[in-house]
Amino acid sequence: MRDLFDSSVERLFSDLVTADAVLACEGGEWPAELWTAVEASGFTLALVPESLGGAGAAWADVCGVLRLAGGFNLPLPLPEAMLANWLLGASGLAAVSGTLSVAARGTLRLENGRVTGAAVDVPWGRHVRHVVAVAAGATPAVVLLPTEAATVVRTVNTAAEPRDTLKFEAVVPLASAALPTALSADVLKLGGAMMRAAQIAGALETVLAMATTYAGERVQFGKPIGSFQAIQHQIAVLAEHAAASVMSAEAAFAESDDRLARLPVMAAKIGASEAAGVGAGVAHAVLGAIGFTHEHALHLTTRRLWSWRSEFGSLTDWSQQLGRALCGAGSQAFWPSITAGALAGFEETAA
Repeated sequence: MRDLFDSSVERLFSDLVTADAVLACEGGEWPAELWTAVEASGFTLALVPESLGGAGAAWADVCGVLRLAGGFNLPLPLPEAMLANWLLGASGLAAVSGTLSVAARGTLRLENGRVTGAAVDVPWGRHVRHVVAVAAGATPAVVLLPTEAATVVRTVNTAAEPRDTLKFEAVVPLASAALPTALSADVLKLGGAMMRAAQIAGALETVLAMATTYAGERVQFGKPIGSFQAIQHQIAVLAEHAAASVMSAEAAFAESDDRLARLPVMAAKIGASEAAGVGAGVAHAVLGAIGFTHEHALHLTTRRLWSWRSEFGSLTDWSQQLGRALCGAGSQAFWPSITAGALAGFEETAA
């Protein structure tokens, strides 16, 4: 299934996700044709159980899809829609077709069958019809909310991707269910972090290819700049970070099943967030002035690296959580936690 997914998505993105299409979206356009093609491919429902109309894919099957989304600078909430439908399915709710996103941050509360509060930093919030969130209350609940009932405060990230605040006032959710006991209340933050880790890994592979190609073509002092040791060293550093990000993202997806593997996901997002800053810096250093121009495609990827590294938990945020958990468990648990890929008691107590 993995090979079929990757090859199908790569062909689709190669045909439709061009630099001009990405720039048009940064200007405020919604790529309706591209979304129709992506939705028709069925990937928004890939993680939904077959009994609920999905493909029943495992997390490990879709890591490549998310890496390709990052590598192609996909200007759509495909990762968010996949995560949202996975959580709906895990909660026993029907999957949703059409434009869909998630709200991992905010002040939403479900009381007396109605949701009130704000959903903060909703990816593509102004463009989607529905948003999935975990609302607080007597017990955490998974809710599906219509965005037409929200007041939208528009903001964007560094890559000009919409990251909006949606304010709800006593809105009846289209669907709701108690959050499964196996999942923590921060499941969307954790899932989003895993998605962004994979996207960053794919984006780093793209900038590595750009830097390597440019270093082989750009001639200075009579020879390609890639023959200079200083440039070779920088590209080697970028390659190391890209490879480490790919492997950590793949490990996080492989370890996740009905519940997300918290420790591998945290490690993947921490590593990817650090690599994003290093990788973008190296790529711009290698390409020099041309890489900073609007006409060159490099900025489409590096601005996303700078944005994604802070979304769904920053490097500092996840590092602090990981450090507190490991220190709290004591020195005797440190090595067993690394070898097992999980910290005893941490999965259940984190929220």
